[in-house]
Formats: sequence, structure tokens, C-alpha cells
Amino acid sequence: MTGAAGFLGSHLVDRLLSDGERVVGIDNLVTGSRANLEASANHPNFTFVEADVSLPWTWAGDFDGPALIMHFASPASPVDYGRDPLGTMAVNALGAMHGVELARAAGARLVFASTSEAYGDPLEHPQPETYWGNVNPIGVRACYDESKRYGEAYVTSAIRQVGIDGRIIRIFNTYGPRMQPDDGRVIPNFCLAALRGEPLTVYGSGAQTRSFCYVSDLIEGIVRLAKADSLAETVINIGNPGEFTINELAQILSEVAGVPLRTVNCELPPDDPTRRRPVIRRAHDLLGWEPKVQLREGLMATLDYFRSVQPQTSLTH
Repeated sequence: MTGAAGFLGSHLVDRLLSDGERVVGIDNLVTGSRANLEASANHPNFTFVEADVSLPWTWAGDFDGPALIMHFASPASPVDYGRDPLGTMAVNALGAMHGVELARAAGARLVFASTSEAYGDPLEHPQPETYWGNVNPIGVRACYDESKRYGEAYVTSAIRQVGIDGRIIRIFNTYGPRMQPDDGRVIPNFCLAALRGEPLTVYGSGAQTRSFCYVSDLIEGIVRLAKADSLAETVINIGNPGEFTINELAQILSEVAGVPLRTVNCELPPDDPTRRRPVIRRAHDLLGWEPKVQLREGLMATLDYFRSVQPQTSLTH
């Protein structure tokens, strides 16, 4: 499990351990945190290796050949990949190449974590897996968008050339406990501002839309894809098709937090997608999966988490 100490990676570690799996977690802790692995750190079936997966995977020889490789290591927020664009490209490109080589050598299944950002600022709405996307290859977000697209291309080429069992998951906006407070994404920003009694910062007009999937729903979809038989070569969207404008999100978050809605508008970042909503028919048909957690319920749990890491706040539901 690469990216094991990250937001999604740590939840996946917990889930796989609860399913009785033996898990080796790899992370260089650039954006991940050991605190995210607190629940799993002393589990007898978990081993943690601090390593950069863009470098050769020399540590892999210390373990028996894996049955499943999950490549989830990557900065995932504009703030984080904006700080280290070259490292972001390396972890997605070289990390995918190393993962493919280990999958080939071990006869393992490989799941590559891609992103809805592979669709860019979409000209087709909502976005099915058959849509090729509208991505600026030289923009400030290209380090993330294009390296994920490269990872997809490398994995699918390896499927065709060397016959590995590779699967690609395109992850849409996901939120919940263990998100970094300072990662710049809208839900952590809104939660912390509400808890501090500050205005919520809305970029642009706030008319742009997103589809927000609670982390437990996403993890269920990922695990179903990873463990299902006969799904080699599958590319699949996992996300919540409920679509909200950022202004609507601000209103709902304020209501859940029990604070008056106050916003301040800032300039929209370059290449920020105007609309985002997944088509999830493939996930429903192949995995029997659909999201269960409603936005208000998920926001309440996420606010509770940020209260726990911001003890100076005193607001209640």
C-alpha cells in the first residue's frame, strides 16, 4: 500500500487489516502523517516502511511477493502538488512504473489510484469513463493531472504488453477524517473557518460545482474493485454523483456547524474545473456499489474530526 500514511491510504490500511489481510505500508511522509496510522501501527499484520516510491523499490525484497499492490502515493491537493510539482510527477510516473514491475515479477494485481482531474475542465458533463478529458498540459495543475494520466497510460500499456492484472480507479472529490487541515481543499477550508468563526473563502463566483464522496463510501468502492475477480483492465469512477455548487456547500456547512453564513470571495485559481460529477453506472453494474452517506451526515463527522484536532474551538452542532 503506497501512500499508506495519507488520507485515503490510512483508511485503506485500516480496512484491509480489518478484513484479515497482511499489509505493508509505504510512505515518505511528505504529505502523509504517522498519526493517521495510529490505529494500525501496532497491528501484528501491519509493517510500515518509510520510503520514496519514485525511487527503486529495493525494500520490496524484504517481503514475500504481494498478491495486491495499491499505488496511492501522491500529493492530492493543489497546495501540496503546487509546492512540489516535479516530485508529484515522479511519484505518479515512476511509482507506477515500479509498481508495474513488481506486479509483473510477483504475479500480483495492481490498482492504480487515478483522479477525476484526468478529465480536466470537462466539456462533457457528467463524466463517464469513456470521456478522454480536457486538460491543460502546461498549466499549473498539469504536474498532477498529466502524471495521473501518464500513470493510467503506463498501467494500461503494461496490461496489453506483459499481461498484468491492472485496474484504474478515478477518484472524485472525497472528504472526511484525516484530511490535512492546511491542504487547501474546500471542505477542510470551510470546516476550519466555521470552527474559528471566520468567513468561508469562496474562490471565483462559487457557481462551480463538485461532487463530494464521504471517505467510507470511497473505501468500500476501492476495496470491491481491488478484490473482485475478472475485472482486469477495468477503469472505473468512484464518487458521489450528487452535485453541489461551492455556494451551496458553504450554506450547508454553515447550517451543520451552527454558524451564520459569511463568505469572502477570492480570485479563482488557474484551470480550476467549472463542473465535476461522475457517472457511476459502471461501479454499480460491476461492483454493486453506490454511495450511502449523505453530504450533511458526512460534513458533521468531518467537523467533529476537525474539532478534535483544533481543541481551541468551542462551537457545537
